[in-house]
Amino acid sequence: MTNHCCEAMTSRVNVRCDQHADPFACPDALVDFSAKFQEYGLIIHDGGTSSITIDFCPWCGRRLPEPQRDRWFDELERRGIDPWEDEVPAEFQDDRWLASLRQE
Repeated sequence: MTNHCCEAMTSRVNVRCDQHADPFACPDALVDFSAKFQEYGLIIHDGGTSSITIDFCPWCGRRLPEPQRDRWFDELERRGIDPWEDEVPAEFQDDRWLASLRQE
């Protein structure tokens, strides 16, 4: 379980449903957190996997961490990896890639 800015956000991001394996299919799932992009979004329950990116926690009001989406694409490009054509390494599927950058 990942911890977030407050207890309410942590419980909403980590919600697990015994009826829906996919949070986008579960009406009780409200917030999506992308570990690889460090990005939060409010889930749009329209049958797809859309969400609206948010910058502040709806419960405690804290500013959320700066999303790393652009940095993710920049780092793949620096390594010569095209995410649309090439196989993306496993460490880029979650937040491990950020930890590896801190060690460099």
